[in-house]
Amino acid sequence: MLGHLLAPPLLTFNSGTHRFSSVMAALHISSSDVKFSSDDISSQIGVTCTSLSCRKWKLHSTTNASNLHLADEERKTWDSCKQALSTFNFNIKEEDKILGKAFGFVHSPYWGEDRNKEVPEYDVVNGILNYLRSLNLSDEDLTKLLKKFPEVLGCSLEDEIKNNVQVLEKQWGIKGKSLRNLLLRNPKVLGFNIDCKGDCMAQCTRCWVRF
Repeated sequence: MLGHLLAPPLLTFNSGTHRFSSVMAALHISSSDVKFSSDDISSQIGVTCTSLSCRKWKLHSTTNASNLHLADEERKTWDSCKQALSTFNFNIKEEDKILGKAFGFVHSPYWGEDRNKEVPEYDVVNGILNYLRSLNLSDEDLTKLLKKFPEVLGCSLEDEIKNNVQVLEKQWGIKGKSLRNLLLRNPKVLGFNIDCKGDCMAQCTRCWVRF
């Protein structure tokens, strides 16, 4: 029964899952021999299930972006970046979460284990926002894009964002209104930085294979 509940791709795992599986293996316990309630499963693998029948799960972040441990100067820099987001009418928690996901303070599956914590700089964040505006994205569009893909603020403007826009235009002929529609539908394309060309490199969240 538990094996069916934990079958991919319906769940996102955290490190607790692997510890739990290791304990079961060490005790020679089969998943078919174990029965858990939804609360039991949640406590073991760090997720909350609203309904076992519908199998809708939500991963809880262990980081509270509003309680970041920053030095005074770092906090000033952080707050200046939140000012860059103020035009989009996010609340304070949403601004913290967007920056947290973009710069490694809040866990994001998009980065995997590659993203180190980095205090963002105003010029970097504002530069990315201004470039996206130059692609005919309105502030309303950017609000939707940032909600869908906050990690864009943590991508390299020159090496990833601008380069990928050029790839879309030169190789796919996507520009203007078509580019705007694509970015609203699939903004993660802005952060692609690898093309496995069919030979998987286990970096699917940032691979052109998803395009």
